[in-house]
Formats: sequence, C-alpha cells, structure tokens
Amino acid sequence: MSDKNKSEINFLVELDENRIPEKLYWTAKDGGVELEESKAIMLSVWDSKAKESMRIDLWTKDMPVDEMKIFFHQTLVAMSDTFHRATGDEKMSATMKDFCEYFAEKLELTK
Repeated sequence: MSDKNKSEINFLVELDENRIPEKLYWTAKDGGVELEESKAIMLSVWDSKAKESMRIDLWTKDMPVDEMKIFFHQTLVAMSDTFHRATGDEKMSATMKDFCEYFAEKLELTK
C-alpha cells in the first residue's frame, strides 16, 4: 500500500507520577491538526474476531465536571448520527436522539 493510501491519527498522553493524565494531545496531519490539546478522549475499536468493543477513555485531572457532562452529551448525539449513517435505522436513531434530549434535560444542559 502506498503512503497516499495511509493516514495516521496519534494521541500523546502526559502522565503525572501516579500515571494520571495531565495533558492530552492529538495529531491528524491529513486534517490539519498538529498536537492539539484536549481535556478528554473516548476511543472505541471493534474487534470483529471477539465481537466486542475495546475502549480507551481518558481525561485530564483538570477536566471540569460541567465540561465532561457536555462532552458526554455531544458524544451521545454524535453516536446517534453515526448509528443512523451506519445502519439506516431511522426508528432507533430517533429513539437515541430522544434519549439525548432527556440526558441534556436531566443534566440541565438545555437553555
């Protein structure tokens, strides 16, 4: 495979003495992102042999709880959009969106 058919996304995690993330950075050169700082990362990878998800969830120790709630909400909304694109299942996508609205309401994220 030639280099033009490859793309890399990298994560750099700076840890404290207790191995707790202090800084998170990500790079996606094809997308114009170079060592962009972040406060949280959620990554899911599908293992088709085991038929299960593998996950990496990291957040810095200074990630504010109110921002974590927003991050989760936006991630859930994005997951419902991705589910719709991947499966075409409009009924379940709408159900997921309903849950996202409920989630935002209960966390008082809506204005």
